[in-house]
Amino acid sequence: MSLSRSTLRTTGVAVRAMAVATLVLGIGYTALVSMVGLVLPAPATGSLLRDADGQVVGSSLIGQAFTDAAGRPLAQYFQSRPSAAGDGYDAGASSGSNLGPNSDDLVAAIEERRAAVADREGVDVAEVPADAVTASGSGLDPHISPAYAELQVARVAAERGLAPAEVRDLVAAHTAGRDLGFLGEPRVNVVELNAALDAVQDAALDGLAR
Repeated sequence: MSLSRSTLRTTGVAVRAMAVATLVLGIGYTALVSMVGLVLPAPATGSLLRDADGQVVGSSLIGQAFTDAAGRPLAQYFQSRPSAAGDGYDAGASSGSNLGPNSDDLVAAIEERRAAVADREGVDVAEVPADAVTASGSGLDPHISPAYAELQVARVAAERGLAPAEVRDLVAAHTAGRDLGFLGEPRVNVVELNAALDAVQDAALDGLAR
């Protein structure tokens, strides 16, 4: 009889402990973290970017391919680096190419991309930076190097009818420095930059319409 009471008491303690742990850790902690994420500068809602009409145009954390339906680069936009995620920047298939430096396929792809970028930007192939022709490890990196951004300024400015200095100011506004001042390299967020370019052009068109 005492053994049954002991078993029941132990079972009751275990059930109560599980209930408390579920409430505190499973519900309370999750709710707390979610609320903190919503009020921080970078909210836990996908870091979504919206246009002037409030429509979602992307995420500042996930890169995009700024191309037409046939995959050709859109001249009015800064171009992202290549992506090996699915068909390109597929957030559901994050990955690199898994090709090593001794891969003939990778070498051929890099040479092809380098020639295409040089032709598009009107520069010598030697001026094309590495990130313009290689994919990131995730395939979703929204950043490019300042060097690759500078290479594209003249084209974007000409296509949009903007002064190169104005475009460079936008590039600078969307360039982040090294983390903690010494980790990584400066980088330009292409998704944010292109959204800002569209906003500038939309504002100019609205001004003309008035």
